[in-house]
Amino acid sequence: MVYFWLPEESAMFINLTDVLTAEGKVVEKEIESGLTEINCRMGRYAVLEKSPLSLTLTNLGREKALLEGRMELVFDLRCDRCLKPVQKKVKLAFAREVYGPEGDLGAMEEDDQSFMEGYQLEVDGLIQNECYMNLPVKVLCRPDCKGICMQCGKDLNEGECGCDTFVPDPRMAKLKDIFEQGCL
Repeated sequence: MVYFWLPEESAMFINLTDVLTAEGKVVEKEIESGLTEINCRMGRYAVLEKSPLSLTLTNLGREKALLEGRMELVFDLRCDRCLKPVQKKVKLAFAREVYGPEGDLGAMEEDDQSFMEGYQLEVDGLIQNECYMNLPVKVLCRPDCKGICMQCGKDLNEGECGCDTFVPDPRMAKLKDIFEQGCL
């Protein structure tokens, strides 16, 4: 499981007591997040733009609710090939069940509720978890990005560098040595 760090002073909580304890209750909320960056094992990414988080909370029974959300964020990422800055829009659309402190978690793992503290939902923790699941695996500045030269570091999108890029087949190394020695 991936854990995120978020400074305590920026944490925003929503009390879900009324939804988790009132059968059939539905609550809709628009929430402005204070999230300014995502920090995970892959790196630290600044949030350049974000829409409000649109949440719908529906009671599913005693101490159990369905949490549905939508949000768009724009991140400052780096191209995986040439390392140029790339702005990437990530659209979040999720639905998950949440449980109150006395609810039956059943087969759920504790980490699945890492953004819940009692009846409190930590909004930014939820958004971070969803962002991590939706960040692209490969980020490119453009589909045909050529990257950088492994020898001199020149950006190959700006032109060739002139470095020797021939990589000999290691299985043919002995045969090459024979030709160079003039044995054939």
